[in-house]
Amino acid sequence: MPPRKRRSRFAPPERERYRVNNRIRIKEVFLIGPEGDQIGPTPTTEALKLAREAGMDLVEVAPNSRPPVCKIIDYGRFKYEQKKKQTRSRSASSILKEIRVRPKIDTHDLEIKVRKAREFLEAGHKVQVTCLFRGREMAYQYLGKEVLIKVVELLEDLAKLERQPRMEGRRMNLLLGKR
Repeated sequence: MPPRKRRSRFAPPERERYRVNNRIRIKEVFLIGPEGDQIGPTPTTEALKLAREAGMDLVEVAPNSRPPVCKIIDYGRFKYEQKKKQTRSRSASSILKEIRVRPKIDTHDLEIKVRKAREFLEAGHKVQVTCLFRGREMAYQYLGKEVLIKVVELLEDLAKLERQPRMEGRRMNLLLGKR
């Protein structure tokens, strides 16, 4: 039996997304200046010279266009801003968390559920509050609606109601988002 390959515990180095300075090997590029002004089609050697004179880097930002678009910017700062933008977009996509309650929930139990919902909202997540009805509880849907409204009132300072309570089968749902 052949020996098994071991997986490296280190991630492979991330490939550079942008070509910088001398890695740009095309003859002509569409140049954008340090202040964002469009200079236009320029030979790469001249663009590199302009970037060096400005004390910055020539970064290829759109390699698929013809000619490729290059900017004169500080590459370290550019990478930092790209990383920051990526983390911001990740955090913006909030996760939907669910809190389940029953129409006959006790006040202390409800307080604990509300405390957990408050933690989720503070973390930037949306919270769906679901009231589950069993058996003959379906005849008393107003009790479930009262419980959901009480949750909204307890979280009024932190959350806004994004979706009104509505029935879906044997459940009544509402959606809360951070103010």
